[in-house]
Amino acid sequence: MTNRTTDLTSMLGIDHPIVLGPFGGLSSVELTAAVSELGGLGSYGLYGYDASRIAETAVAIRAATGRPFNLNVWLPLTDDPTDAPLAAGDFEATGDALRPFFDEVGVPVPTEPPERYLPSFEEQWQAVLEARPAVASFVFGVPSAEVVESARARGIRLLGTATSVDEAVALDASGVDAIVATGLEAGGHRVSFLRQPEQSLVGSISLIPQVVDAVSVPVIAAGGIADRRGVAAALALGAAGVQVGTAFLRTRQSATNDGHRDAIGATAAHETVLTRAMSGRLARGARNRAVSEIEASGVIAPFPVQNWMTGGFRVEAIRQGRADLQSLWMGQSAPLAVHDDVREVFEELAAGLAR
Repeated sequence: MTNRTTDLTSMLGIDHPIVLGPFGGLSSVELTAAVSELGGLGSYGLYGYDASRIAETAVAIRAATGRPFNLNVWLPLTDDPTDAPLAAGDFEATGDALRPFFDEVGVPVPTEPPERYLPSFEEQWQAVLEARPAVASFVFGVPSAEVVESARARGIRLLGTATSVDEAVALDASGVDAIVATGLEAGGHRVSFLRQPEQSLVGSISLIPQVVDAVSVPVIAAGGIADRRGVAAALALGAAGVQVGTAFLRTRQSATNDGHRDAIGATAAHETVLTRAMSGRLARGARNRAVSEIEASGVIAPFPVQNWMTGGFRVEAIRQGRADLQSLWMGQSAPLAVHDDVREVFEELAAGLAR
């Protein structure tokens, strides 16, 4: 391995510079622990988790592995309406637009918002500090000096996530230990924070070397990496390691369902789309009927309202095996995600480290 990869693995306490993408809502203790046990960095996305659930999750991961793991949290963006929810009329209009999906799965449309859409970042971060994972990672922003200092005091390494060079530079200045540079090919939410994500759509092959040249810390490449060729390419572009999502998401150890796994196997690269339909934030996944019809309706509430509202029928759709009404997050390299076991995926990726 190069000096870059050795620096990263030594810093994180892992054997191979392979990081599991943190799936908000689709993470599993089994998959996280398995990647860590194989010598990579297992990650667990804490989207929507309150303090008690974070504590329980950390205990469960530690019971499954003694190796380092990463807990991922979302930083709050200024446009989050968590503290200023939609007016009653707008909330009702969103429910009316989504009513056909609720009716199909046989659950009622919400008539009023919850007390809170999400736990506060402060609550989540305090729970992460108390859990003391080896690594904590952030999306959607730059951690404050107080957050960085609190992690340092507990020996927690920090990863930030950038979709552009200027975001990476801002993260570097904040004191994070490494930066995940995520290209537009990646599945799930576009985690841009300095501008709207539509203005930060840079492909991995352009983004990675530019970020490497612009920052002083190791860079972890993400987006479009699903086999040994992607790993070798990322390292050739100057990355110190890779973060992989979709290839691991398809495995039976992830927390997704068979309909989602089947969709990953059946979706061509050009059939993935960037859409706000399901969550209110731009994200990449397969175009299914729900995405098409919500986009056609022209009624999409901002995040996290849209995500909470669609969640009302998505949960039941999963129970009923209705992939046409789910959020089918995946990256453009979904056709390369061919393995259903985490060890097979990891070994395929690790084969690219020696090239």
